[in-house]
Amino acid sequence: MKRYLSIFALLVFLASCSADPRPIAYGQDGCHHCKMTLMDPKFGAELVTEKGKVFVFDDVNCMLQYMDSEDGKSQMYKHILVIDYLNPGVLLDANYAFYLKSEEFKTPMASQIVAFPDYDLLKEYKNKTGGVYLAWGELTTQFK
Repeated sequence: MKRYLSIFALLVFLASCSADPRPIAYGQDGCHHCKMTLMDPKFGAELVTEKGKVFVFDDVNCMLQYMDSEDGKSQMYKHILVIDYLNPGVLLDANYAFYLKSEEFKTPMASQIVAFPDYDLLKEYKNKTGGVYLAWGELTTQFK
């Protein structure tokens, strides 16, 4: 019996070390960078380290500022994720998302940046709101 309890404890430990993303708990999670409670499911970002530690952020600029910090640079990330503006609460791979910066977007920390899953949706929104298209590489230099 003792052996089975040890195996069970090991399985629970391994499951708790999962390096998978988790849904952001709006109204409960606080931004790791600015400490504000995440409230609007159209905005947010998440980092998951190789070891499974999850960091959530209320705005993409908070995530980028953390990634550029000494603590952020010391981490190895398995997932870098941003919220899909058109599908609130849905996380997208930040490296492959398409970003639009426009004064029309009232983001939590005033980055004015939202993410889309594909370029055609971004173009459609850009025609309505104006703004500037940014690729991930350009976006990472905006908040250094």
